[in-house]
Amino acid sequence: QVQFVESGGGLVQPGGSLRLSCAASGDIYSYYAMGWYRQAPGKPRELVARIHEGGNINYAHFVKGRFTISRDNAKRALFLQMNYLTPEDTAVYFCNEAPLDWSSSVGSWGQGTQVTVST
Repeated sequence: QVQFVESGGGLVQPGGSLRLSCAASGDIYSYYAMGWYRQAPGKPRELVARIHEGGNINYAHFVKGRFTISRDNAKRALFLQMNYLTPEDTAVYFCNEAPLDWSSSVGSWGQGTQVTVST
């Protein structure tokens, strides 16, 4: 079974930047669409950005223009560059496969990495 381990979170000030990394472990038999998700306290998990095998990228409206998703298939790694952070970005961030029906098909999640934006 493939596992995803997130890192790079922390406490930052509004307007600051942070770069998240995701490392895949276990066997990967093919390339998949991958994504970054986040979940704030009391709120449902939401998709932040998705990058497809062919390179197409989708961003949620609330991060478009501020965040950049990228991947390195050779190293089995996924990244999220986060700029101009606001307190509303505070959440636990997760990486995982990102099929179009992820909310019903993705059932296994890692611990994620905490991002806190505060003065």
